[in-house]
Amino acid sequence: MDANASLALFRPELILAAAILVVIFVDLFLARERGRTPGPLPGRIALVAAVATLLPTAGLLGRAPAWLFDRMLVLDGFTVFFKMLLGLALVAAVMMSLGSREVRGQPNEGEYYTLLLSSGLAMFLMAAAANLLMAYLSLEFVSLTSYVLTGFLRHNRRSGEAALKYLIYGGVASGAMIYGMSWVFGLTGAMDYAGIAAAIPTLDAASRPALFLALVLVLAGFGYKIASVPFHMWAPDVYTGAPIPVTALLAVGSKAAGFAMVLRFFAFGGSAATVGALRQLPVPELLSVLAVATMTLGNFAALAQTNMKRLLAYSSIAHAGYALLGVVVLSPAGLESVLFYLAVYYVMNLGAFWIVMLVANTTGREDIDAYRGLAWRGGALPAWALAIFLFSLAGLPPLAGFLGKFFVFWAGIEAKLYALVLIGLVNSVVSLYYYARVVKAMFLDDPEPGAARVHIRVFELGAVGVLSAVTLVLVLRFDWLVDFVHGARPVFPG
Repeated sequence: MDANASLALFRPELILAAAILVVIFVDLFLARERGRTPGPLPGRIALVAAVATLLPTAGLLGRAPAWLFDRMLVLDGFTVFFKMLLGLALVAAVMMSLGSREVRGQPNEGEYYTLLLSSGLAMFLMAAAANLLMAYLSLEFVSLTSYVLTGFLRHNRRSGEAALKYLIYGGVASGAMIYGMSWVFGLTGAMDYAGIAAAIPTLDAASRPALFLALVLVLAGFGYKIASVPFHMWAPDVYTGAPIPVTALLAVGSKAAGFAMVLRFFAFGGSAATVGALRQLPVPELLSVLAVATMTLGNFAALAQTNMKRLLAYSSIAHAGYALLGVVVLSPAGLESVLFYLAVYYVMNLGAFWIVMLVANTTGREDIDAYRGLAWRGGALPAWALAIFLFSLAGLPPLAGFLGKFFVFWAGIEAKLYALVLIGLVNSVVSLYYYARVVKAMFLDDPEPGAARVHIRVFELGAVGVLSAVTLVLVLRFDWLVDFVHGARPVFPG
């Protein structure tokens, strides 16, 4: 479709773009009228806009697949699935920001919501990118906004250090990725994925090593976005230094957008001939090594952590490894398992970060010692909710995380990747130790001497209650999610 015809199917992004402009002008007006503190109005506008994107996104379900803006973007069930997931992640991030003491009352609060909405818009573009140029631009758009959001706490040295490290690592990964994309274009003569898919099976044997090197370089950029080893170095410091709502958006939204790009890029339009050509290269072996290294390093590094945000950062790295196991399969079943896993991961990881924010609001601390005796210091409800989320992240039945890992591991078994599945199971057992350590601190350890009672108002737990209920109930009724994932699986071949 040309630009005019594409606009009708581009409504979610247009809503975000309009909201960004509104928040900018409202912030400027309030800054002039009230001084430097904009108040809650920009955040409320951002929340309305984030919720409003979900309606036109849901309206895209069942639409016939199409190329948009002269083959720069693509609309299919895969795109709609990720837009729904990313829209929900943006709604949650804005709601968390409205309740976060790190964000409220800051003089640049209006700019914060502008950047948050801009990051959400860029993630939507990442999910729909079907062209090398658009993939690069959208990923850079997300990265640039994320750098600034990470350093939002300007007078916090930890936040500034995290933003600087994020920028340096991101610049290196971005350079490697664009270099690899230039090789892909040079070898295939195409920028859009459908053209690349048609060209790859026709490459001669002499060109295959160059293609493999190009894919490795491109994977550096994607791996940086999903925080897979060895591109994970930024994640622990950034997750620790950024405001907690930003950390949650990076852990849930940015990671999902990264996986959307990985899955669409390596599917190359879903062409069976292209997947067959990729299997002749050591691509599955490379992805297997990345999956094993990512889940193993993430879990073992988390064992020694004493800060909750840092522990969840390494946990997030490990979960990227589990999801990569589904990517290794390079089949429709593997793709479905990753989509299901990302949906479940959204619920349990977002819930865990929400509890961390509520505890930090009332205690001013993020270390695990602050959780000692939490259940008996007025925090029984948050303690039970966090226990549910952590055990779900570990994959214990009958919680939602068990279902997510079951689907990924089953896809690996069907592909006869028995060693990879066994390593994943062992890593799940290892992860149970550090998750259980936090639960033990909340329920069995004595509070620190002089520890104050925790005061978390009931209405602040509303979203956490919904996420907890989904984590508990999903195992009983998950057929609707399976159907949704199945409908999102076909990647439009063009």
